[in-house]
Amino acid sequence: MGDLISIILPVFLVIGFGYAAVWRKFFGSDGVDGLMKFTQSFAIPALLFRGISTLDLGSNFNLPLLSSFYIGATTGFFVGLFGARYVFGRPWQDSVAIGFCGLFSNSLLLGLPITERAYGADALGANYAIIAIHSPFCYTLGITAMEIVRARETGSSARTLPRMVLRAMFRNALILGVLSGLAVNLTGLQLPLVLTDALDLIGRAGLPAALFGLGGVLYYYRPEGDLRTIAFIVAVSLILHPTITYLLGRSFALPEPALRSAVITAAMAPGVNAYVFANMYGVAKRVAASAVLVGTAATILTSWGWLQILP
Repeated sequence: MGDLISIILPVFLVIGFGYAAVWRKFFGSDGVDGLMKFTQSFAIPALLFRGISTLDLGSNFNLPLLSSFYIGATTGFFVGLFGARYVFGRPWQDSVAIGFCGLFSNSLLLGLPITERAYGADALGANYAIIAIHSPFCYTLGITAMEIVRARETGSSARTLPRMVLRAMFRNALILGVLSGLAVNLTGLQLPLVLTDALDLIGRAGLPAALFGLGGVLYYYRPEGDLRTIAFIVAVSLILHPTITYLLGRSFALPEPALRSAVITAAMAPGVNAYVFANMYGVAKRVAASAVLVGTAATILTSWGWLQILP
């Protein structure tokens, strides 16, 4: 138990330091915004670019791994969507945003550092394989569902849907980092050493800075809205998604390193992008923000449990 705590606690202490710095007014909202802009638009895209450009695609991109994770994620989306609509009586647009919370786990800011601390940097190959299609998959599903709902409610044409989805994809720096890394990997392009060293320097700053910034962001989130709905989202994210991933991974006979990466990534709280998605459409913002906050705190306990279960 002590070893597991030593793996998990430093990650959440960095988040706590960021929270405390903003709470005690050592770090203002402008600083938090700037730090998150740096990490989301530069440092983490650089980290993803380098990780994916050097990834052994043949051994890490395998259908059982991706199926285990994304069947669980998709199930979480639809359980969240229909649960919000038919159990809690939320409007359809709110329900899509709540479903997105069950879909988009925090694969970057929590999944990567916890996996690395538990199993070492060499264990991150399967994480990068999942992350490579995480934002494209989740945003495509979420935006498509939301635009279908909006088109039905307003009676507008759905012909513009593909264009809107593609526009959202190619404005996302994380997706651009992933696609650039794939392009370099597939073409075998040799980048200058001075450039890769510079990208590595930027990338190494990404996760600790983003964790600190996440703490600051969470300070501004207040647990507001329907607490039953928030608890439902957290249960879908932290229990349902990883349970499905674990059972499917076992049935597909995933190798232990891949199973660990898939389950740990699935077991993470809703990412900040869950709030970003809700804010983008102006629906269920309080519930999404509160789910990110409560889920991140609950991950301290649930991730410890999953680390005990995993081989």
